[in-house]
Amino acid sequence: MTTIADELTELADEFDLLGDWEERYRYVIDLGRELEPLAEGERNDANKVHGCASQVWLSTRRTPDGRLAFRGDSDAHIVKGLIAVLLRLYSNRTPEEIASFDAREAVQRLGLSEALSTQRSNGLAAMVARIRRDAELAAA
Repeated sequence: MTTIADELTELADEFDLLGDWEERYRYVIDLGRELEPLAEGERNDANKVHGCASQVWLSTRRTPDGRLAFRGDSDAHIVKGLIAVLLRLYSNRTPEEIASFDAREAVQRLGLSEALSTQRSNGLAAMVARIRRDAELAAA
C-alpha cells in the first residue's frame, strides 16, 4: 500500500503534467466525477461538513484493520473534485497516518493555495479538519 506522501507525489506529478490551472481545474472536476455516489441516507446532518459554502458530505467508516475509509460528495463540481483529491490522500489510512500528515504542505505542493478562492480554501480546510477530527475520534 502506498503512503500518503507517495500519493501526494503522484498527484503533484499529475498536476505538473497539466500545465495551466484551466487544465488542472478540468482534471480536478474529472476526479470528482469518478467518486462513487453517496447513498441518500448518507446525505444527513451528521455527515455534513460545516464551513463550506457548497453542500458537502463526508462519510467515515472504520475498516476491520483499523483504517478509516472516507466517501464524500458535494453539489459543486470543483468541490467534489477537491473531495476526490482529499480521499486519494486520506482514505484507507490509519488514524495515526492522518494525524501526522501536513495538509497545508500538500495544498501548497499541489498549487491549490494560489489557485483557489478564499471561500474554496476555507471549505477545503473545513473538510481536512473534519477528516482529522474523525481520525482523532477513531484513535481515542
